[in-house]
Amino acid sequence: MQAIEIYTSPLCGYCHAAKRMLADKGVSFTEYDVARAPDKRQEMLSRANGRHTVPQIFIGETHVGGYDDMAALERSGKLDPLLQG
Repeated sequence: MQAIEIYTSPLCGYCHAAKRMLADKGVSFTEYDVARAPDKRQEMLSRANGRHTVPQIFIGETHVGGYDDMAALERSGKLDPLLQG
C-alpha cells in the first residue's frame, strides 16, 4: 500500500469528503492541517506546484490533486491500482 498524505483545513467540505472516501476504502493516511501549521501550507504549495486549495492529495510520489481529481480516478477505476502501487 502506498503512503497517502492529504493537506486539509477544518472547515473544508471537500477535505471531509476525501477523507471519507479513503476511510471507506480502508486505507490509512497522514493528514496535515494547513490552517494550524503555516509551514505545512508552504510545503503543500511547493509539492502541489502552486495549487493553494485544499485538499491536496498525494499517493506515494503521485500528486493526485484535490477531491474532484481523486473522485475522477475512482470513477475511472484507476484509484485502487494507484493505492496498491
